[in-house]
Amino acid sequence: MKSRDKDKPAHLLITVFLTTAFLQQCVFADKAGWQKEQADWRLSGGSQIKSISYPQDKPPQTRAKMSKPVKPKRKQLSPDPLRRIEFLTAGAVESIYASVIDSPPIDGFVPYIAVSVTDARAEEFSLEPYDAVPEDSITGGDLATHPESDYAIGIYDTGASAHVMGYDAATQAGLYSSANVTSNPVIISGVTGETEAVVSKPIGIFICDIGAIEPNGLLWDRSSMMGQSNVAIAVGEGLDPVDLPTAIGSPMSVYYTAVFYNDTQITVNHNDTNYTAPDMRIYQQDDPEIPNYANTIPLELRPLGAYSVQYFPDLYDIEGLPISPSVLSVNLAPLQSIFFVASVDLYNDGHSAIDKTRFMLDTGAQISVVGSRVGARLALNPANPDFVVEIQGVTGVITTAPGFYIDSIDIPALGDWLSFTNIPVILLDIPSPEGGTVDGIIGMNLFSDLNFVLRGGGLFLQDDPSIDYEPIDRLRGDIAPPPGDGVVDILDLAALADAWLANPSSQNWNSRADIISDAIINFYDFAAMVQNW
Repeated sequence: MKSRDKDKPAHLLITVFLTTAFLQQCVFADKAGWQKEQADWRLSGGSQIKSISYPQDKPPQTRAKMSKPVKPKRKQLSPDPLRRIEFLTAGAVESIYASVIDSPPIDGFVPYIAVSVTDARAEEFSLEPYDAVPEDSITGGDLATHPESDYAIGIYDTGASAHVMGYDAATQAGLYSSANVTSNPVIISGVTGETEAVVSKPIGIFICDIGAIEPNGLLWDRSSMMGQSNVAIAVGEGLDPVDLPTAIGSPMSVYYTAVFYNDTQITVNHNDTNYTAPDMRIYQQDDPEIPNYANTIPLELRPLGAYSVQYFPDLYDIEGLPISPSVLSVNLAPLQSIFFVASVDLYNDGHSAIDKTRFMLDTGAQISVVGSRVGARLALNPANPDFVVEIQGVTGVITTAPGFYIDSIDIPALGDWLSFTNIPVILLDIPSPEGGTVDGIIGMNLFSDLNFVLRGGGLFLQDDPSIDYEPIDRLRGDIAPPPGDGVVDILDLAALADAWLANPSSQNWNSRADIISDAIINFYDFAAMVQNW
C-alpha cells in the first residue's frame, strides 16, 4: 500500500462527480417486528448498500427471491389533470399507452465490462493535445505484461463524470508499474466524506462485454474492444479502507451505443470472483447490427454545451501533464456532463410530482433514488419509512437512509411510455454537476426486465442521447437453442443437463443454464425451468 506524499504540488483540485450521495446520519431505533438482512448492492459511485431493515411481514423483493421475471403489461394511462390541457392543446388523445412493470425488484443489474489500458496518447504536436479520441479498436502498447489476464472488471457507469480505476485494478493493469500515474491529486466526494485519488497520464482505455471472457478467465480475443486514446483518469491510491470502483463513465458512453440484453445473463470468473451481468454489446453509433426497438425515451446531457472530452493540463510543467481527469468540457472548461431523463412523473398516496427534469440515468446504480424536493411533494415521511438501508462510502463509514414504496413512476417516451408501480426508492439528496442536488436517480432496478439500447448521441451537432427499449417477453428456462425458441421442452432440459453442477470456471459452463444467476447450475435452476415446462 502506498503512503500519501505530503509534498505533492498544489495543483488544481477538481472534484470528480460520481453521483455519490451526501446525507445526514439517520438514526432509527430498533422497531418491533423488523428484521435486518445483509446486502451487497451498488448505490452509485463508490458507495454500496450493505444491509436492509424491514418489517417481517413486508420483505423486499430482490432479483434472487423473485420466482419468475416481471412481465410488463401494456395498458392505457390517463394523463394527470395538471397535464390534461397540455395534451388537448397538442391534439393528443385522452389516453396514452404504456408498458407497465409492477413491483420491480429493489436491486437491479450491474453492467460489468472488461477494461484494458494502453499507452495511447496524442502525438507531440497534435492540434488538440488535450482531447480524448474515440477508437474503434485497441491502439497503443499494453501497459500490462499479460493483458489477457491482467485486465480489470469495471462498470459501464453513466452516473460517473470521469473514468475511475481502483488501486488494485490499476496495479494489475500496469498503470503504476509503467509510471503512468502522476502525483497530481483529485478529490472524489462520497456518501460519508471525501477521498483523494491521483490523476493518470494520458492513456488509452478500452472496454468490451464480459461475454468475451473465456471460462478460464482469460481475455484472449480483444478484437471487440473499443474506447478512447489520450484520456486521463482518476486512480485510487490504496489508502482508504474501501477501494474505489473501476467505473467507465459518461466521457466514454457519450461516443458509443450500448445494447443491454437482459433476457440473457452472463456470469464469468475473474481473480476468483464471479460477475453476473446482462449480455451487453458496445457499438459505433451507426452500426447496422444495433437492434431497432419501437419505444424511445429522450435523454439529454447536462450541463449543456459540451463538445469534447478533455483533461486540464499543468501549464507550468514542460510535459503539460494532466491535473484533472478527462471530462465532458468546452474549451478546457470542465462541465462534467452526465445523462438526464428528459421528464419523469411520480405519484404516491394522492400526491404527485409532475414533469421532473432533474432525474439522472445511472447505469452504475442498482436502486433508484428520490431527493428531498420530490420526497416532499410525495409526502414521504423520513420518520416512518417502509425500510431502511445502511450505506458504506469510500471512507468505510456507514450511514443510514430511509426507503419507501411509492405508487407509480411514469417516464414519457415516443411510442409506449414506461410505467412502474409499487417501486422501492431511497430518499436522499445527491449533488448535481449543475449545482445543487438532483431530483433523483433512475437506477437499473427499473430496467431489469427490458432489453434496451443506450444511444450516447455523440457531441457537437450530433443527435441527442436516448434509450430505445422493448419489454422482455420470455419464458424462464427457455435456454435452447440460443437465444430460445419460445417453448421450454426437452431441448432446454438437455442443455441444462450438459452444464450440470458447472460454475463459471468449468469447461462446460453455460450462462444461459444459470437461470437464477447464482453462478452454479443445480436443482434451483431445474426448479425454475420446471415452472414453465
